[in-house]
Amino acid sequence: MSTEQTDAGSRVDPGTLTGEREALEQWLDFHRATLATKCEGLDDAQLRTASAPPSDLNLMGLVRHMAEVERGWFRRVLAGEKEAGWIYSTKEDHDGDIHVTAEDTWEEAYATWQAEIAHARANAAGRGLDDLGSGTHRTGRTFNLRWIYLHMIEEYARHNGHADLIRERIDGATGD
Repeated sequence: MSTEQTDAGSRVDPGTLTGEREALEQWLDFHRATLATKCEGLDDAQLRTASAPPSDLNLMGLVRHMAEVERGWFRRVLAGEKEAGWIYSTKEDHDGDIHVTAEDTWEEAYATWQAEIAHARANAAGRGLDDLGSGTHRTGRTFNLRWIYLHMIEEYARHNGHADLIRERIDGATGD
């Protein structure tokens, strides 16, 4: 992705004088790292806490959801990997990514998310922004890499807002 690839937990401010692709990749990496930052310092029980009832949204579930989203857009839609099925979601529980149990761990959720980010980077690396994906979305539509990057930035930004509120309810921590 960006020239300075970092672990999702290490936030680097996006450059202000970059080209389009570098800017998109840097902003996506920034938002990935922001979600990881929102989860830092919490134990598994806190990460599984749905802190704003009646919603069952929780931080571990958001990370698992983003692993599913990374997989969907970069593996199924962009790379056309039809065999890349759902990780957590099922026909019976479409929101299985969010519905964590006492047995679910941060270690597994984080490792799965990071693996999907690595696949995303590899699948995007050899493509131009105008290149169409080799697969289709569940709607039957095709998308170019630029659209996927923009959508992923929007998806992370929206969920990072959720993560802000969840984290504040858990232990009062706030920040950008």
